[in-house]
Amino acid sequence: MNLVAIALAGLGTPLFIVVSFLSLYSFYSIDIDLTVLFIEMYRLAETPSLTAIPFFTFSGFLLARSNAPNRLVALSYSLLGWLPGGLAIVALFICALFTALTGASGVTIIALGGLLYPSLKTAQYDEHFSLGLLTTSGSLGLLFPPSLPLILYGIIASVPIDQLFLAGLIPGLLLLLVLSLYTILKMPAQKEACRPVKKQPIWPLVRDSIWEIGIPFILVGGIFSGLIALSEGAILCTVYLLFVEVVLKKEIPLRALPDIIVKSMGILGAIYIILGSSMAYTNYLIDQQIPNALLSFIQLHIDSKWILLIALNLFLLAVGCLIDMFSALILVVPLVLPLAQAYDINPIHLGIIFLTNLEIGYSTPPIGLNLFIASLRFKSPIILLYRASIPFLALLFVCLLLITYIPALSLVLTTP
Repeated sequence: MNLVAIALAGLGTPLFIVVSFLSLYSFYSIDIDLTVLFIEMYRLAETPSLTAIPFFTFSGFLLARSNAPNRLVALSYSLLGWLPGGLAIVALFICALFTALTGASGVTIIALGGLLYPSLKTAQYDEHFSLGLLTTSGSLGLLFPPSLPLILYGIIASVPIDQLFLAGLIPGLLLLLVLSLYTILKMPAQKEACRPVKKQPIWPLVRDSIWEIGIPFILVGGIFSGLIALSEGAILCTVYLLFVEVVLKKEIPLRALPDIIVKSMGILGAIYIILGSSMAYTNYLIDQQIPNALLSFIQLHIDSKWILLIALNLFLLAVGCLIDMFSALILVVPLVLPLAQAYDINPIHLGIIFLTNLEIGYSTPPIGLNLFIASLRFKSPIILLYRASIPFLALLFVCLLLITYIPALSLVLTTP
């Protein structure tokens, strides 16, 4: 039956249908009432943190539809454009911020690519460098709050989400720092025209962007101070953005809201069905002792936690290439988590390793999703994007090894 599910997926059947079919047939094959699937979905609906996902998703769509990307790029360029490689550093940080707020890699490339790529070309940055930078930057930021993948991992792995938010800060900054240093070192190979051509006054840009700049600080400060819960923060973020973009700035007309709601909630509905079905299927696998059998096999062939981490990274990179991030989290975390626990790998550390791999996998040849989105967005051959991404991916792999083998990078802020 697994072969049937693979065949359906290969034919382009939506993933929520494939996973639901697999779950229903698996329980049917062992004579368990199929209502178990709907019981699992009901149990999932009672998870308090889950209510944050639709509001953060809707907030991300609001940001993408507004002129916020233009304002944030202009401000970042004014603040950092004076640095060697300043425009490239601006691209890194603004992509990371936007991805953290929207929770989606492809949205970042689509929303910001049209602004940043022409700017890099005008500043005479090398085409390969510019394409590689924007393609790999499209998934940076998923380790920063209020990233949806972090929230989803916390729900699936039963890990405190506020601890995950803290755990992702240093690894996320490490990725940005290493790539920023690379852009500075790359400057001698660039022309002097890479220096800012035109600089706008900072304070008018700050006033214009202050509403969006304040979002992360309000959320993170409110959640960690205990004033608001995660779900309350998500609702506050949505109401805040509706006020700013619809009422205050009037960049999104009221008539556009139904379309934004339909698009954002359509994606969310599929995620919820996949999540409920996969968690039910996980229970089936546990009942059939599949994780125990897998653990026994691995323990027979791998006797070191460090070797397991290498194998886990290779596996997760492949997963990141093949399927989208939300599906990877929902389908793979329940299988990987027992293995990690058996080898005494902290589940919070595992979450950061998991998401870092998926960040990189999105841009890894031959079929990383960011490569295809960037190919369409920048109208560039996919082979060119393969070559352009390699230097950035090599640096991200080095960071991945540091994050994997130095657990303190992820855990130091979570220690009381």
